[in-house]
Amino acid sequence: MRLARNAKQIGNEIRRRRKKIGLTQTDLAKKVGLRQATISEIETGNPAAKLETILSVLAALNLELQITERSQHSPQDIEDML
Repeated sequence: MRLARNAKQIGNEIRRRRKKIGLTQTDLAKKVGLRQATISEIETGNPAAKLETILSVLAALNLELQITERSQHSPQDIEDML
């Protein structure tokens, strides 16, 4: 399990998974019914991405969003975990 606390970290996780399973941005976009540019924006951490869109992308990658209480680590500790 990886920790993501902001749009950029979520985008990094989406990119990591997409590449791990061998999809291009275009492949993922077609699978979800989005434009390739939208996938690119999500992966670069565009904060304007809609939650519904991000959830659709996560589902297409067989990932889910899990809500938990924040850990008490410093921001640098969290970056080191990723």
